[in-house]
Amino acid sequence: MADQAPRADADPEGFIRAWTGLESPSLVPELRLHLAGPVTPLWEATERTLAEKALPPPYWAFAWPGGQAIARHVLDNPTLVRGKRVLDFAAGSGVVGIAAAKAGAKRITATELDPLALVAIRLNALANGVAVDAIDRDVTTHDSEDDVILAGDVCYERAMAEAVWPWLQTQARRGVAVLLADPGRAYAPRTGLVELARYRVPTSLELEDRLERETVVYRVAG
Repeated sequence: MADQAPRADADPEGFIRAWTGLESPSLVPELRLHLAGPVTPLWEATERTLAEKALPPPYWAFAWPGGQAIARHVLDNPTLVRGKRVLDFAAGSGVVGIAAAKAGAKRITATELDPLALVAIRLNALANGVAVDAIDRDVTTHDSEDDVILAGDVCYERAMAEAVWPWLQTQARRGVAVLLADPGRAYAPRTGLVELARYRVPTSLELEDRLERETVVYRVAG
């Protein structure tokens, strides 16, 4: 497969289909996503293009604990999003937005700055029979027009956490329902959060430092 797989820049859909399989994340078995099997081959395949085209690492190919937890919470509590405009922020695979669509959201917008992730989100939405509008816009430069913002696992880097957290707080103060999921990342905020639920999410030692992460879904206080 490695010798015959399309390049990520030349044929992104073909690249994603070649290096992933449709699988169900452990915490949300009712969904199917294009997910990577062995991590290293996909990472190396992406890096071959990354050096030339500045592609980010393939975070979109994994169902991270925060995304799974917030997706599970939305599916179990559909009134949070039913009939509402939902923003899946830093969407990765799109698992959160897809869960919101399954729970009856009126409109789902998924934001990502990685062009390959945008393609993966569209493929994943198609695989689940839902509509998700995947866009490459930096939404933190203006106020959101959505009713709900869902942010799964966005505090894994200091720079991102420091940029995103003030914006999420501002949107919460404006009356937007903001949910944030955190699996114990070092740069997650410690105040201004109201715990809604806890989940134990199975993980891979290829991606995390343990086989399970306790992940908390919070509402950002307004």
